[in-house]
Amino acid sequence: MKNSVEGYAGIDEIAAPNTAGLEQSCSAAGRVSDGIVEAPSSHGIERIEARFRGNGFSPHRHDTYALGMTLSGVQTFQYRGAARASLPGKVIVLHPDELHDGAAGTDAGLVYRMLYLPPERLIEAAGGARGLPFVPDPIITDMDLHQSLTEALDNLESEPQALLLDDLIVRFSEGLWRHADGLGGASGKTLAREAVLRCRDYLQDNFEREVSSEELESVSGFDRYTTARQFRRFLGTSPHRYLVMRRLDRAKALLSEGCSLAAAAADAGFADQAHFTRHFKRTFGMTPGRWQALRKTG
Repeated sequence: MKNSVEGYAGIDEIAAPNTAGLEQSCSAAGRVSDGIVEAPSSHGIERIEARFRGNGFSPHRHDTYALGMTLSGVQTFQYRGAARASLPGKVIVLHPDELHDGAAGTDAGLVYRMLYLPPERLIEAAGGARGLPFVPDPIITDMDLHQSLTEALDNLESEPQALLLDDLIVRFSEGLWRHADGLGGASGKTLAREAVLRCRDYLQDNFEREVSSEELESVSGFDRYTTARQFRRFLGTSPHRYLVMRRLDRAKALLSEGCSLAAAAADAGFADQAHFTRHFKRTFGMTPGRWQALRKTG
């Protein structure tokens, strides 16, 4: 099977290729120590380094593109009904709302970096003339795209300069379209971009409460079903999922500031802590408590 996990069980250590500036995050004994490092968010784009042994993430899904690179070890995950395995030098591309998990394929552990890119940034980079690129194979070989990710993920301590970030988004767009299946290209149907952006902004401004279908109909000017279809086409997820994600963003920010789980859940608009924990695990593949513990070790 292409990019399957077969053949990696006997590998103890795989060295990363020359990725200048991307430091290795291993313990003194040469084994990976579990942890997550988060870079400052920049224009809605998140960047992380994750390192762990064994199973790192249970099945979950994001509302963004996840673009990543394996730095050391074997990165294994289930995606679209198949077991996948990425090695250093490869580029990982996960589409919004696609269920996946994550694990280290050998006892040596795994280190990787990932960038989470809002879908609307890709459509903006393409001038609004295309939908979203879908890359069927989640593990690809593309030196130009790999170099772009290296530049974006090189320094996790500060935000990329604005001009560099704009250039990188264009290069990400071009790279993804090189490997896309072509089905998201120009279409005779109206994309309704402005209507979707109005709905996006409305959901961002009102994430802490329930938003009704009637409200979004009023904002978009379409019926609820057309609104939902256009929203998913433009942003890769549903309005409801987008609303929940904004609540989770708020809760994560509060947890990072030392807020308790119960207080973060209430402030972000979740019914209770259990409701918050369920959504957090479905989205990030771990409980908020485990995320806090890993982040403290990063």
